[in-house]
Amino acid sequence: MLRALLSDDLPRSRLLALVLVAIVLGLAIAPFLFPGAKSLNVAARLCVFIVLAASFDLLLGYTGIVSFAHTMFFGIGAYGVAIALTALPVGWVAVLAGTAAALVVSAGLATAIGFISLRLRALYFSMMTLALASFALIMATQLRGLTGGEDGLTFSVPAVLTPGFRLLQAPLFGVRVDGRIVTYYLVFAATTLLFLLMLRIVNSPFGRVLQAIRENEFRAQALGFSIVLHRTLAGVIGAVMATLAGAMLALVLRYNGPTASMSFEIMVDSILLMTVIGGMGTLYGPALGAIVIVLAQYYLQPGMAVLSGSFAGTPVLARLFDPDRWLLWMGVLFVVIVYFFPSGIVGRLRQRS
Repeated sequence: MLRALLSDDLPRSRLLALVLVAIVLGLAIAPFLFPGAKSLNVAARLCVFIVLAASFDLLLGYTGIVSFAHTMFFGIGAYGVAIALTALPVGWVAVLAGTAAALVVSAGLATAIGFISLRLRALYFSMMTLALASFALIMATQLRGLTGGEDGLTFSVPAVLTPGFRLLQAPLFGVRVDGRIVTYYLVFAATTLLFLLMLRIVNSPFGRVLQAIRENEFRAQALGFSIVLHRTLAGVIGAVMATLAGAMLALVLRYNGPTASMSFEIMVDSILLMTVIGGMGTLYGPALGAIVIVLAQYYLQPGMAVLSGSFAGTPVLARLFDPDRWLLWMGVLFVVIVYFFPSGIVGRLRQRS
């Protein structure tokens, strides 16, 4: 049953399996294990970025495509929901309409990019996707009437997703089950389904062809496979998954703006690092990378504040762990992980099995 659910793509490491089980169980009971608005928001972002990083791994890890336009599709999904809930009556019809419109736009753009640009060499393709992502970001800031410009869009969500909604009148395990909990479990369920779907895709004959293209493009072409077609399809699938992740982010934040979903920092400081640190070409790797990066972004600075306070009697150590230096230590963390885990966290855990 488990093998079928994971499409026969087992962790192949007892330690990795334990880590993955802990992550799934932790996310499944996060609202009750770590009650509070901040913890719930962090858990929801973990789910969103697991899907986003895994969808990027479809391109980078399984197909060998280095695209910097992934945040563009992420932003399209978020803006699709935001614009629909701003322009249409608030409800599930607006959510579905915005998501569907965003999926159509993303699939169309990904198809055009694939057939036009994937004929280019890797470096030129990467530069073109970078230019497209920058253009999309500029458009999002300039089209104020549609996107809200740099201020973005703040919108209402269906009543069942609002904090005022009560699914249960009495608290459950001491936690009030309101619309925020419903939103989280909606995102968690969507993340689980999308991740399992991506596992099925990469372990299908189509996924094997993508890996063959990554390893030896000329040999795959000699066997009769269309390189451009398969890469384009991979790009469309990755774009669709990123768009759905963006739609989930919009529902969680009830806001979207250029910096929230389309900034270049999200591409480099989050998506790319999550994929590389976790381990490319595994899907499990980007999920672990998302856990590490998001938790570091939210809890490294408070943790350093605690350390700095504990070393108050030692001025040198207190200044070294000053919370204002959290970005420095985050960079050190990345360097250490890359140095000691050259094949990613998943690759190292599988070597130890």
